[in-house]
Amino acid sequence: MKKDIIIPIVKNIQVVATNEWDKDFLSKTWNVYLINNREDRIESVLVMSRGENKDKKTSTLRHGLGDLPPHTGAKVELITEEVFGFTNEYVVTFFSESKLFDRSFTFKPYSINEENTVFIDLMGQDCVVAD
Repeated sequence: MKKDIIIPIVKNIQVVATNEWDKDFLSKTWNVYLINNREDRIESVLVMSRGENKDKKTSTLRHGLGDLPPHTGAKVELITEEVFGFTNEYVVTFFSESKLFDRSFTFKPYSINEENTVFIDLMGQDCVVAD
């Protein structure tokens, strides 16, 4: 029975963190984005986020992003510096090709910083890419 279950592999989806100007806070803040680099629309996108270290855990947050067209990104959440020392996990679930896709992305402790950024064309700025 287990051999009949096909688990599709998630490709061309990224979770990134970028440090950008926030006009509400009048300072630079780190925000997490989901990027759809696929050639098709992903539908009913859900992102679950949580963080933990040795003795502490963050709340589990769930974000419904709706549908995401090809080659676009959507803001998931603001991430504060207080949790940079945590392992921050983002579980992305969506429908495409009449299948349910699911993948976990992780920012390792202290990986979100300016030294670990790479330029992401779709975002037009430097970002830290989750594993």
